[in-house]
Amino acid sequence: MDERFASGLSTNHPMGSYLEALHHTGYYYTFIGIAQVAAAILLLIPRTVTLGALLYFPIIVNICILSFAVRFDGSFVSAPLMVLANVYILVWNYDRLKYILPFKKISDYGIIEKPKKYSNKFPFLFFTTVTVVFGLILLVFIYGHEVMPKNSLSDCKKQFIHTERETEGFQFCQCVHKEGKTLDTCLEEFENIND
Repeated sequence: MDERFASGLSTNHPMGSYLEALHHTGYYYTFIGIAQVAAAILLLIPRTVTLGALLYFPIIVNICILSFAVRFDGSFVSAPLMVLANVYILVWNYDRLKYILPFKKISDYGIIEKPKKYSNKFPFLFFTTVTVVFGLILLVFIYGHEVMPKNSLSDCKKQFIHTERETEGFQFCQCVHKEGKTLDTCLEEFENIND
């Protein structure tokens, strides 16, 4: 109550700065929290799971895009996976959603419409796809960005220890965590040091 989300994250960090500003919006911050709790409750009740997934979808897509935009370690992997889980719930409940969608008639190709009888065969294609997507998300997290601000100054510096860009990396970390400059400014300075 009356505490910023991820309050341990410095306001100099891009995500910390965003959350601090969001916290100062007053009842809008509370509204977002209530919407998240309402979506969670609706997702837990089988009869209202579709409504919960519809409510939660814009929330988690926003969190996912925000995580990538500011390179936030805290939800860089989990947010895209939650988006995929939400999409899975929406597709699974397509038979309930098709009445509110603006399409007149869509061929189901035998994959969207629920079968009259379910097969007991293990869904290898589904689990292979999930494993590949999970692997791709991890690869983007590990190799997608040359530089990450990380969640603290010490974590930021760890990614540069014993590398050829250790000095420039430490300056980048200082720029984000101590000087509080924008992520774009710090990234630009990081790139210009080597030029």
